[in-house]
Amino acid sequence: MKKNIPFSFEFFPTKTDVGAEKLRQVHQELQPLGPEFFSITYGAGGSTRERTLAAIRDFNGQGTPVAPHLSCIGDDKTRIAELLDIYKAQGIDRIVALRGDLPSGQVGLGELPYAQDLVRFIREHSGDHFRIEVAAYPEMHPQAEYFDADIRHFAEKVQAGANAAITQFFFNPDAYFYFIERIQKLGIEIPVAPGIMPITNANNLIRFADGTGAEVPRWIRKQLQAYGDDAQSIKAFGHEVVYKLCERLLAGGAPSLHFYTMNQTDPTRQLVSDLGLI
Repeated sequence: MKKNIPFSFEFFPTKTDVGAEKLRQVHQELQPLGPEFFSITYGAGGSTRERTLAAIRDFNGQGTPVAPHLSCIGDDKTRIAELLDIYKAQGIDRIVALRGDLPSGQVGLGELPYAQDLVRFIREHSGDHFRIEVAAYPEMHPQAEYFDADIRHFAEKVQAGANAAITQFFFNPDAYFYFIERIQKLGIEIPVAPGIMPITNANNLIRFADGTGAEVPRWIRKQLQAYGDDAQSIKAFGHEVVYKLCERLLAGGAPSLHFYTMNQTDPTRQLVSDLGLI
């Protein structure tokens, strides 16, 4: 039975023509599943700007809305305003607004150093044209001093004009539910979509987690280590872990799911199918 739960997919722009063609194929394979939107990431300081724009041009107008990521740290208002105008002219009405990472070697945070500054600027420049998604960190932003400060920063993004949020990936559903409980106590009611990372490669997962501050529970790490190079066992175990995580989140009231596809079709397609979302 199909569950009426929205879901969305995230892609990252690739560096090569071969990668771009593969991404177009993945997009064509996932679009029939009926996602709410596709989001396209944006590198540190706009380092993938042209590739992000190219992916947006490829996918826009093909039936499923696209939502460009837009980061602000180390960038300036003129360049960001230019992008907002381009997206508006293309009929795009959803933006994922992020602080982003400072490009290597760059000094200074730029004119818009924090995500709330970017959200506020988007509202000043484009009014209510864009639905603005922001990031949420159930396990706390890796640079936050403590949890209450992180919750306060999230509230500031909402006050600046954010409509919804997508979380960093995680594997502990209680962290998500506690985060929701904390923001609701502040009167924040915007929908917060859990970010879901399929487990297909142990080394990649640990590298992503270590780079983003996401926690991979010890029992998952140990089981992945036990499988060694057995790719099929890793994928089967990973699917079971992430499937049960999604089931728990949906049972607890998560409004939607946002899948970090890593530009792959099968792991995400199997999850949304087994969860009864299609």
